[in-house]
Amino acid sequence: ERHLQLLELGGSVEEDCIRIARCFEATRQRCCRLEQDGRRAREQLARAEAERAALEVKLKHARNQVEVEMQKRHRAEAELEKQERKLQLVLELLMREPWGNEALSREQCSVLSALAGRRLGAALAPIRRSSAVDESCQSLLSHSDISYDRTEDDV
Repeated sequence: ERHLQLLELGGSVEEDCIRIARCFEATRQRCCRLEQDGRRAREQLARAEAERAALEVKLKHARNQVEVEMQKRHRAEAELEKQERKLQLVLELLMREPWGNEALSREQCSVLSALAGRRLGAALAPIRRSSAVDESCQSLLSHSDISYDRTEDDV
């Protein structure tokens, strides 16, 4: 009887060992898959970080370019206002001088009177300004409204 019990127990132990070995093998295979998944995830992360760094460089260059263009625009607008004031003074001088009216034709005098009566910039604006950019007061954004966050520039 005792031998029979050992044989029955021995068969059960053998099956248990086989089951345990299969579980270990399944666990080992799962670990291998997880290791490969982790490797792929690290590679994907490295690619994403490299792309992010490249995009940050592009963003920094774009911000610098916007700032340079805004400075150029401000200088150009200041120069335009200065030239408009000069031209307005010349027009006013021509209109006040008696010899100016004699030297100019009637058509020239009427044009100068019209220009002198209005703000010169407003009279010349349709000619000078590009129609591609809407700079009317209805525009929601103006160049002075452009702002961007510089907190990430030093990263």
